[in-house]
Amino acid sequence: MRISKVTTKTGDKGLTALVGGSRVSKASLRVGAYGDADELNSYLGVIRSSSLSPEVDAILGEIQNTLFVVGCDLASPPDVDVPRTSKDHIKVLDGHLDRIQTQLPPLEEFVLPGGSEVGARLHYARTIARRVERAVVRLSGVESVTPEAIAYLNRLSDLLFVLGRAVNANDGVAEPLARFSSKGDSGESS
Repeated sequence: MRISKVTTKTGDKGLTALVGGSRVSKASLRVGAYGDADELNSYLGVIRSSSLSPEVDAILGEIQNTLFVVGCDLASPPDVDVPRTSKDHIKVLDGHLDRIQTQLPPLEEFVLPGGSEVGARLHYARTIARRVERAVVRLSGVESVTPEAIAYLNRLSDLLFVLGRAVNANDGVAEPLARFSSKGDSGESS
């Protein structure tokens, strides 16, 4: 499919077309869910514009391509024949998770989002992935959603967390850890 024109003016009244042609409000849960997935995909592009290891860049590129499938899945009513999120997509994330986690020390405390710039951006991407997941769960309460889309987004947020930890470790940046105190401790170590 080729897009020859970006501006169509068909959305000027607050409606948009789903894959398959049906028109819905741009405020619908379905449009919100795939819009949030698009935001996550765009933010991963921002991260990829940074200096990354070839391994992390390849993983993020793979995720961006799969997020296009997830977005297509979410933008399509169940009766429309399009690529759908699959168990194979989830297995790929599980493989990355298993491999990268074995290279990291076990968690003994809560990790605060932060560290190196790329590590912090990956932690931020994790929070966007969680928001996308919540939007898709809300959508699934009123419309049919491919169950693997929810599982993929859940696993993706886990992988982004692990990648943030791994990037910080590879950059030699200590993970900021949460400190709990009744005296208003800011989490900074002294």
